[in-house]
Amino acid sequence: MPKISVCVATHNGEKYIREQIDSILPQLGPHDEIIVSDDGSEDTTISILLSYRDKRLKLVDCASKNSPIKNFENALNHCTGDIIFLSDQDDLWLAGKVKTMIQALEKYDLVLSDCYVVNEKLQPIHSSLFEINKARPGLWKNLWKNSYTGCCMAFNRKVLSKALPFPSDIPMHDQWIGLVAELFFKTSIVQKKLTLYRRHNNTTTRTGDKSNYGLLSKIKFRFKLLKNLIHLYP
Repeated sequence: MPKISVCVATHNGEKYIREQIDSILPQLGPHDEIIVSDDGSEDTTISILLSYRDKRLKLVDCASKNSPIKNFENALNHCTGDIIFLSDQDDLWLAGKVKTMIQALEKYDLVLSDCYVVNEKLQPIHSSLFEINKARPGLWKNLWKNSYTGCCMAFNRKVLSKALPFPSDIPMHDQWIGLVAELFFKTSIVQKKLTLYRRHNNTTTRTGDKSNYGLLSKIKFRFKLLKNLIHLYP
């Protein structure tokens, strides 16, 4: 069995982090791990995590503050698994998520699953994030309209090795990893909804919402992504 690493980025996540960790741990084996990178939490997030006393749960400090990209990169740099999952601090994994994704990764290098979009009380907002994002594989599609939401992704170490270190000017880490996989590896979509994707006032990313950036800014973001992808070629 491949070793699984779940990489979580936290910042003042006391409200939901226990519920999230409790949904992940039962799906992991004794040799798997959860790497939590914390970005200067000032609430009880750290004490909640330390209360588990579970050797699979490993807490690391993020030296670069106020950057979700750097926080996730820090977690990824500390993980040792063959298969890597990304996890937000405030979602909820549904039973069977790990098993379903691992099965898909037997044929592919990166897989993306659908999810339910819910509010802070886990009440439904939308029945499918795929429907919101019009999710499908393809480099050009995902360069312009991103399907790759981190909390729904799992990938093997080959993808991680190619994607790290993150370029300094990418708009978000999950889109970058997805595009790297599209360009160099085999990707696939899992139609099953395997996560409750929680949206609330303190959510860092605004997936599915209308962007506040103008057209010029959007073009600049995509130019930077394309430039960095080209630089990955030998």
